[in-house]
Amino acid sequence: MRPPCEIIVRFVLPALRSLIARELIEKHGFSQVVAAKKLGITQATISHYLYSKRGEKYLKQIEHMDNIRKMVKEVANDIASGELSSLDMISRFCDVCSQLRTKHLLCNMHKDVTLLPDACNLCANL
Repeated sequence: MRPPCEIIVRFVLPALRSLIARELIEKHGFSQVVAAKKLGITQATISHYLYSKRGEKYLKQIEHMDNIRKMVKEVANDIASGELSSLDMISRFCDVCSQLRTKHLLCNMHKDVTLLPDACNLCANL
């Protein structure tokens, strides 16, 4: 049995970091090293994200969510402008988690990786 938070950590966070890293590198001209430092991860992790070796399981699903796409662009812009502290970034990631839970989007991901009853509403009640 996997709790919903494990789904966030294993699939959602890597996908978010991947999208933000790509935005920083492609739109803001950051190097992999600088993007990694800003995101608190290694350059090797950035390379894995860019070459689709990590964070891919739900990347396509997540990047097509309008609210997530908007958040990714805002976070990347705020990082690029120097306006985002690490605490602010953590808060933004927590906001995404809350949105995924309240809109039942996390439920679908959760049911993909573990056997749950159809009537499960655990994610929405966290």
